[in-house]
Amino acid sequence: MKAFSCFVTGTDTEIGTTLISGALLHAPGAAGARAAGMKPIAAGADLRDGVWHNEDVDFLHAAAPLKLPRELTTPYLLRTPAAPHIAAALECVLIEPRRIIASYEQVRAQAEAVVVEGVGGWRVPLTHGYDTSDLARQLGLPVVLVVGLRLGCINHALLTAEAIASRGLKLAGWVANTVDPAMVHRDGNIEAISARISAPLLGHVPRLEPATAAAAAAYLDLGKVKHV
Repeated sequence: MKAFSCFVTGTDTEIGTTLISGALLHAPGAAGARAAGMKPIAAGADLRDGVWHNEDVDFLHAAAPLKLPRELTTPYLLRTPAAPHIAAALECVLIEPRRIIASYEQVRAQAEAVVVEGVGGWRVPLTHGYDTSDLARQLGLPVVLVVGLRLGCINHALLTAEAIASRGLKLAGWVANTVDPAMVHRDGNIEAISARISAPLLGHVPRLEPATAAAAAAYLDLGKVKHV
């Protein structure tokens, strides 16, 4: 399986972007590729044994075949569980996009592929006048969209796909991730999205217990990725 670099975003927060990012790292890693994961900005951390930890950051680190310093893969680890621009303001931290880009370039120099996970949805503010879509555009990576399967997902998926295209970025594929296991007409929703988004459906991930990168990777077909 050929590794590829991408920016992972979602239709909302708490819809599985970290799980899918981990799966995107695990799959090429199982084939021997040197893939590295990044979550440039993470908000919400707890202190354990004198070290600040964020669950998403720890998950990506565990899933990545190439282990790099977390200060490089997550240049901004904020303690407050809030939108990044709010958390940064509360902690008197200045988020500098150029620092994120510099970190990415260092990671990219050491890896065959890099999976960069955004934060929340596509237009989450990072600083005044700069959001996750701006970061994705600066990185210039193809985008993988995670669609959380729940009521309203069709509208959210189509709007996000349009917003990605408006930034001039390539949507390499999308993943249907089950958020609400009791959702009715799930398959019908997936079919409706597939009919309206030109990018390929890379897989449908059911509700997993436990939700591991390896388990999620088993439901993805990265051979369908629409390469730039």
